[in-house]
Amino acid sequence: MRILSFLFSCCLLLAISCSTARPASAGGAPLLKTAPIETAMLKALRWQEANPIYSQDPTDWTNGAYYTGVARAHQATQNPAFLQAIEDMGQRTGWKTWKRYYHADDVAIAYSYLYLANQKPGVADLAPTARWIEDHLNKDHAWKNGDKSVKEEILWWWCDALFMAPPVLVEWARRNNDPSYLGPMHRYFLETYDLLYDQEEHLFARDTRFVWTGGPDDQKGANGKKIFWSRGNGWVIGGLALMLESLPEDYEHRAFYVDLYREMAAKVKAIQPADGMWRVSLLEPEAWPHGETSGTGFYTFALAWGINKGLLDRNEYLPTVTKAWRALTKVQREDGKVTWVQNIGYDPKPASAESWQNFGTGAFLLAGSEVLKLK
Repeated sequence: MRILSFLFSCCLLLAISCSTARPASAGGAPLLKTAPIETAMLKALRWQEANPIYSQDPTDWTNGAYYTGVARAHQATQNPAFLQAIEDMGQRTGWKTWKRYYHADDVAIAYSYLYLANQKPGVADLAPTARWIEDHLNKDHAWKNGDKSVKEEILWWWCDALFMAPPVLVEWARRNNDPSYLGPMHRYFLETYDLLYDQEEHLFARDTRFVWTGGPDDQKGANGKKIFWSRGNGWVIGGLALMLESLPEDYEHRAFYVDLYREMAAKVKAIQPADGMWRVSLLEPEAWPHGETSGTGFYTFALAWGINKGLLDRNEYLPTVTKAWRALTKVQREDGKVTWVQNIGYDPKPASAESWQNFGTGAFLLAGSEVLKLK
């Protein structure tokens, strides 16, 4: 019996040492220890659950982004604390989306509902999500009709929308084995791409205010360069990773999304500052001396996901991800609070050691969920 006990103890010690070791990667950069990553994620969850915040409603986009991070954290760790947080939230919200059927922000919360439904069938009520999707894709609205009396002439007129709605629509199509939802999703995505994607810089303008036309009224940074908002592009590349995970391998337009993802990834990697954290204005890093957490979290998630899925070269991108994650751990306080998050906005603005938002915690959890898988 003592021999068996001794052998069990040896096996347990070996398992712990394997999970926390820091072997050299193929690219020469040391891999991160896994145990501290999950610990950091749990601390972030517990702090955020104890300090809820949302700009307008518990089902708004800020909570949607946060609970998307919670869902991915559970997917990576299988720790029941993350799944329970989603279930508790769904019970509080009645599994509803927010009030605007035409606005992509208002379905972001449904990503976590769909994830919970996959994990615990019968718990989440998906009827409100189904109604929102049908209305969003099929119900009439001025934006869909190109009504010139409204400022925005397409449905997804801001780049953030590409994180909010497309991953939900793709996952809905996968869950229901119904590719008909992918047609309108792709059409609306292309509208945004054609309107806001800069073919020279391989980044998205946040909206038409920041699109360069070659005229004297084009918005410029102090250095004369175009303005590309960090979190805005983080929304896009993070959304692409979520979409590609659920898009069928034989989907006719999959190559478009893979190519766009890789193009953006290369640009993001090329402009990473030395300390690992991207600045709020991507092409004007000198304007703000400190990095920003939400954009950095989304980039870390997206690049680590690409490594894990074999879409990005491990040797080339692993040092970028490792440096970014280590920088993110430095902005998390001992109690779990994630700081240096730019507040709600649509363009580059400074963050601080006191600024935090739930979507920043969501980005931190997203980053950890894929960094944790790096082997």
